[in-house]
Amino acid sequence: MCIRDRYQRRVRGRRTGFMLLSRRVVTQLAARRCFSAKAEVGVGLHAPTKADVDPSHWDESWSPDRIKHESDEHVMASWGTGQAFKNVPMIERGEHCYLYDTKGQRYLDWTSQAVCANLGYDVPPQVMDAVTKQLGSLPYAYGGLSHTEIRVRISSLLSELLPDPLTGFLFPCGGAEANEAAFRIARRYTGKTKILTQYRSYHGGSSGALQATGDFRRGFVEDATAPGFIKTFNPVETFGTFTFGQTDEEKTANALMFLEDQITMEGADSIAAFVLESVVGAGGVYKLPEGYLKGVREICTRNNILLVCDEVMVGFGRTGKFWGFQHYDVVPDIVTSAKGLTGAYLPLAMVACSADIKACFETKPLGWGATYQAHPVPLAAGYEAVKFLLQEDLVSKAKNDLEPVLAKNLRALADKYPAVANPRALGAFGCLDLLDADGRPVQRLDGSHMNHPDAVSKLRQALWDNGVYGLLRAPLFHCAPALVIKPEELEDGFTRVDKAMEVYNDAIFAK
Repeated sequence: MCIRDRYQRRVRGRRTGFMLLSRRVVTQLAARRCFSAKAEVGVGLHAPTKADVDPSHWDESWSPDRIKHESDEHVMASWGTGQAFKNVPMIERGEHCYLYDTKGQRYLDWTSQAVCANLGYDVPPQVMDAVTKQLGSLPYAYGGLSHTEIRVRISSLLSELLPDPLTGFLFPCGGAEANEAAFRIARRYTGKTKILTQYRSYHGGSSGALQATGDFRRGFVEDATAPGFIKTFNPVETFGTFTFGQTDEEKTANALMFLEDQITMEGADSIAAFVLESVVGAGGVYKLPEGYLKGVREICTRNNILLVCDEVMVGFGRTGKFWGFQHYDVVPDIVTSAKGLTGAYLPLAMVACSADIKACFETKPLGWGATYQAHPVPLAAGYEAVKFLLQEDLVSKAKNDLEPVLAKNLRALADKYPAVANPRALGAFGCLDLLDADGRPVQRLDGSHMNHPDAVSKLRQALWDNGVYGLLRAPLFHCAPALVIKPEELEDGFTRVDKAMEVYNDAIFAK
C-alpha cells in the first residue's frame, strides 16, 4: 500500500482531522506524502531516509491549517491535558515584554512565562554575539571529558556574586536537574539519606524533584515513591486552616520548635539536607518570617544537616535582591538556580556549593553528571546575560521601580473585588489569592476541590482577551513581569488585569 493510500485512509478514519482541512489541502498533503513508493516493511526493518520525509519540511512556512492538523496529530501537552492545550495561543514572536500570536494579538507577558524570561524578548546584542561566537568556535564539549574557558569564567563570575564560602559550581540544564544534583551532593557528602522539604514548595518536574515538591504535582509520581523524602510545614498561613502564630515572632518560634522535634523524631543522623525555597515561588510568593531562616541555619549546623536554598525561581534579582536568601542575612551550604541565569534564552542551571563540599569531591567522585552539563553555548549566554543584568542594574530596579507598582495595584485589586485577597509583593514578584463567594480558596493547594471551574476559565479567557499572557494556577494569581519592564507598562498591565478580575468576580457572585 502506497503512503498516499495509507495517509488518505487515516484522514478518512479521523473525521475531526478531515473537517479541519479543506479537500484541496488534504489532496495536497496526500500528494506530498506519496513521495516514496517503498513497500511496507516490518517495524524492526524500517530504515528511514530523506525519501521517507515530507518535502514540505524544507519549506520556509506552513499554512495555519497544516500547522493545526500536524499539532493535533503529534504534539503532546505536559502538565495539563492535551485537550486543554489545543486552546492556548500560537505564539510566533516576542518584543520587549510582549508576545504576539499568529493572529496578530499582542499580549503583555504577565509572569515572564514560567517566571524565567526575566530579560524580555529583545536579546541583548552581547548575548547574541557570545552565542554566535561560541557556536562558531566550539559548539559542544562534554563536561565530564573536557574543560572550557567559558566554564571557568562563569564560575568565577558567580563566585563573586555569591557570599563566601559558596565557591564551587556545576551547570545542569534546568532547575529540576539542579535540585537532583543537590540531593546527590548532599547524600554523598554527608553519608545520610533523607531530604527534608516543605509542603508549600515546588522543586521541579523530574522524579526526585517532584518527590521533594509539596504541591499537587507530587501526586504525579507518588505511586512510585522514591525513598528518603520527608516534609515539614512552612511557617506561613495555609488559608486559615492552620498557623504557627499571629505575629512573625510567634510563627518563627513555633515553627522552629516544630522543626526541632521533627528532626529529633526522624533522627538527625539520617537527614542529609533541608531543602527550601528562599522565597516560596509557585506556592504563592511568601517571604519567610523574620528570624526563621537564621533559626533553620543554626539547627542545621548543630545537627550536621546541609541547608540548601532553592533559588531556581527567585535567583538573579526577581525579589529585589540578587539572591532570595539575602533577605535573611543567612548563607546556605548549597544554592540552586536556573531561570534568570540566562533569562531563558537557552537552558542552563547552576548548583553552587561551599568550599568544604567542593574540597570533598576533589578526592571522592561526586557521582552525578549529564550529557549537556556545562554545555559551552548556554554558558556563553548565561555569562553575558548576568553581566547585562549587572550593567543595567535590574536588581535595584526590581526593588525600587517595580515593587511599589506591584504593591499598590495588587492592594487595589484586593480592595475592589471580594473574590481576591491577600496581596503580597517582593521586588518584581507578587501574588493574590482567588476566593469563592464564601471567602475560601477557589481550589485547594493540592489541586482538589475546584469549586468554580467556570469562573477560573472565564478569568483565563478574559486575560487573553485583554492582552495578558502568563501562568494561572488557581487559587493563586501570580505577577512576575520581566525585570526590564517600565513602570508605566506594568501600570497598563494592571488596567487590563482589572478588567479580567471583574469578569472573575462577577462569575463568582453570579446568582
